[in-house]
Amino acid sequence: RPININNGYAKRFDNLCKINTSLQKGNAIVSIFSAKKRKFPMKIDMMEKHPLGSQAFIPVFGSKFMVVVAQDNNGKPGGPEVFITKPGQGVNYHKNVWHGILAPLEDPGLFVVIDWIGSGKNLDTNTYKDWYFIEKT
Repeated sequence: RPININNGYAKRFDNLCKINTSLQKGNAIVSIFSAKKRKFPMKIDMMEKHPLGSQAFIPVFGSKFMVVVAQDNNGKPGGPEVFITKPGQGVNYHKNVWHGILAPLEDPGLFVVIDWIGSGKNLDTNTYKDWYFIEKT
């Protein structure tokens, strides 16, 4: 059963494949995310990071998507940097990297996601006090 995430813009079909690893307090997992196509202008008001593991996003059908990352600024994200992927390109956010929510720019927004699950807090979120609006150029 899917879990609603990203304020209803995506669904997470979680933990579909067990991967054996040498991690002591958790495991690498493979999930499928089904995300709604986003349009410009786009409001960026929340970032997240995962302190215990990386998170990779691979588009199943090659859809382009927006990548938003930010440097850490005393435990909070700094100003966002925005990139658009090439068709079929995936990304891997290293642990502790602030990043935006999944934002496909084409349908279908279906992604294979490889990340970490286990004991311990692996999600930090931060809501921007002042929103950033991203325009397509």
